Amino acid sequence: MPTFCRRLLLALACALAGQAAWAQSAGCRERAADECYHSMSFAGGALHYYASLPAGAGPTRAIVAMHGHPRDANRTFDATLLAARKDSALDDTLIVAPVFQVPAGQSGKCHAPGTPPPQDGDLLWTCASWLEGGQADNGDRPGSFAALDALVAELARRWPSLRGVTIAGFSAGAQMVQHYIGFARVQAARPLALRYVVADPGTWLYFDPLPGTDSCPAANQWKYGTGNLPAALGRSAAEARSQYAAADIHYLEGALDSADAPGAFYRILDKSCGAAAQGPFRLQRGQAYVEYERQVLTPGRSRPLTVVPGCAHDVSCVFPSDAARPALFGPTR
Repeated sequence: MPTFCRRLLLALACALAGQAAWAQSAGCRERAADECYHSMSFAGGALHYYASLPAGAGPTRAIVAMHGHPRDANRTFDATLLAARKDSALDDTLIVAPVFQVPAGQSGKCHAPGTPPPQDGDLLWTCASWLEGGQADNGDRPGSFAALDALVAELARRWPSLRGVTIAGFSAGAQMVQHYIGFARVQAARPLALRYVVADPGTWLYFDPLPGTDSCPAANQWKYGTGNLPAALGRSAAEARSQYAAADIHYLEGALDSADAPGAFYRILDKSCGAAAQGPFRLQRGQAYVEYERQVLTPGRSRPLTVVPGCAHDVSCVFPSDAARPALFGPTR
């Protein structure tokens, strides 16, 4: 057989295999499973993600749901799927939950049951670096923000029917999303409407100095402020501030995420002076940030903060709730 024919057959086989893998994931409408787990090549490595295909001809929107510190993408995926089912959104919505991998020897510090182990060739971060845009420890050393950019662009390429993408994060994932917004550089083949949902982050990125922090310089340094901004992020503090102020952002907080009671995971809450300057608990820190926006960042324009009744620090409670779903999916479609 001529070389050209062999290459053509190989390419066709690969394409059909890829289509078959994605066809299998059309059944991933209930929970995370092995057949829902996909890979994207980027900057000399791979980024993995769960994905659920809609039943229709093609999704018109996607929700990219960012896991928390334990990198529990499976649990975050399941919570977002449940939210989509409750909102009757599964037929036109692609649900995606990426996993930012760390070396196997470090995963005990940020691992939940069911978190997939790293595979050969995966891009690897540390337990803390991925949530603040840090660079991977291998490959061509891309930052986690650039990897998220590439994932959104890959979804737009694979699904030409997509018109909008919502990037939603919970807990440490919400920290990542809230920090990412000002530095996002999605380069899709066509314009996409981008929305963001920030749910129960432990700390926030302020774009202006916090008053009364003379005794705690860290309160205005990265990752709490824009002082000592990492050059690898490729954008000035003023540019990031402007982009953040103009973005479509919705905030969620669990009503019970406001104490050291069981379910609030107060033990793992950042209590450094930089974090404490933002408030005592997650709910109060979120309320303080919205007030900062109202007075300083976007005066005259208030972004919605939805306080979710009956929920503490639990993505499985917050995301599928009646109160939170309008932020995830929009009030109407």
